[in-house]
Order: sequence, then structure tokens, then C-alpha cells
Amino acid sequence: MEIINREAFEVLIAEALNQEFSGWDFGFLANRWQEESTSWDYPKIVRSHIKPEYSMLDMDTGGGEVLSSFRPLPQNTYATEGYVPNVPVAKNRLEPLGVKIVQVWGNDILPFADGYFDLVTNRHGSFMAHELHRIIKPGGLFITQQVGGENNFKLNQLLQEKPEFIYSHWTLNLAVQQLTDAGFQILEQKDEYPETTVLDIGALVFHLKVIQWQITDFSAEKYHDKLVEIHNLIQEQGCLKIRSHRFLIVAKKS
Repeated sequence: MEIINREAFEVLIAEALNQEFSGWDFGFLANRWQEESTSWDYPKIVRSHIKPEYSMLDMDTGGGEVLSSFRPLPQNTYATEGYVPNVPVAKNRLEPLGVKIVQVWGNDILPFADGYFDLVTNRHGSFMAHELHRIIKPGGLFITQQVGGENNFKLNQLLQEKPEFIYSHWTLNLAVQQLTDAGFQILEQKDEYPETTVLDIGALVFHLKVIQWQITDFSAEKYHDKLVEIHNLIQEQGCLKIRSHRFLIVAKKS
């Protein structure tokens, strides 16, 4: 297949593959991967529930980018992170703010006492509803924004012969059911599909390199011909439009 502007295609792909990724910083995609906002403001919602006297936990904090934006934080604030390279990044950002970083190996069992936290936050991380219920105080809150199972599925349709996303089962209804079964009362729930605009093939390759679970066997070599098709489409139309999937839950321990 002929490649429209072959030099740009090759340069953009090489740049994306060579770009390092640290913490959970997507600065490389600025003005190249543009995500429409949800109707809710997750940081604003979290800030509205923070109190200085609280014990707070941020799960799967990444490099601490989102948690640090909530400051001033309660004096007794913890953050967990399971991806080893992110741990020193999180420590450098959060420890000066008084946050205690705990390295974990998944969210099935959390190393905290029963009923310890007033507030647990989780942005795009996994969770076990019963374990959350154990560590949160009666009357305490769990606030989460999740990536839903239809997220960017158009990429799977464009690239894979048999489109498949390993988290396709993950929906708002399932998460709500898990939390209510564990003993939570749902205070708020929302489900949306914001539009994302992809402006060049390098941004797409970088995204798939980092978000390895979108297409689990992705490599630029294996998917070369499909990437050429998408590149040509972007060259002709100016961008690629896809839809993300986000849902919000605010839950209270009964």
C-alpha cells in the first residue's frame, strides 16, 4: 500500500517508539491526542469531600500527578502503587507533601487496618469492592472514575482482524453491583463516551505502546499495514475520531 507522506509516517512512528514514559505523564501527546472532557469534574468532586482531619487513600496513584493536584491534602494521606517504575516517581512528587507511599502487588488485599480510611479515591485503577469495604470507616466514601469496557474500541476494530478488548466486560452496572453487594450505598453514578481526536499516527502508536492492554499483542511491526491505513486516513481527513468510555461512582459505606 502506498504511504501518503512516507517520511512523516516513519519519523512519527520512530519518535513514538523511542519516547520514554515516566509516572503517568502523557505530556508527549499534548495537542496531538485531544480528549473531550466528561460532564463531571473528578478533581473537583474529590476536593469537595476532603477534610483536614480525614485519613485518605489514593489507589494506583501512578506518579502522583492527580493526587498532588488535590492539595492541601489531609495530614494522614496514603497512596498505593503497584507498577515498580512509578514508585520512585510518586515518592519524589508526594513525600514532600506528607503523603506516605505504599508499594503493593495488586489491589486484592491492601495492607491497611479495618475501618482505617474516611476517603478512598481511585482514578482509572482496579479495585476489589469487599476489600474497600473492609478498610473504609462506616460512613466513609469511595470515589472512582473508571475506564469502561468500550474505551477506544474503534482502535481494535481498525487494527485487529477479530476486534477484542480484554476489559470489555467492565461496565458501570457491573461496578455498581459489586459495590452494592459489598455493602456500599451508591450516592452518584454516571456513564459517558467522550470523543477523542487523534491528530497523527505517532500519537496513536505512543498511546498503544503505553496502554498495552488495549491491543495486547501490539507492535508497530506486526500492525504496520493497518497503521499505514490509519495514517493515510489522518492525512486525508486531518484526524481520526474515536470514543473513550468513562464512568463515575461515589459510594458510601453503610
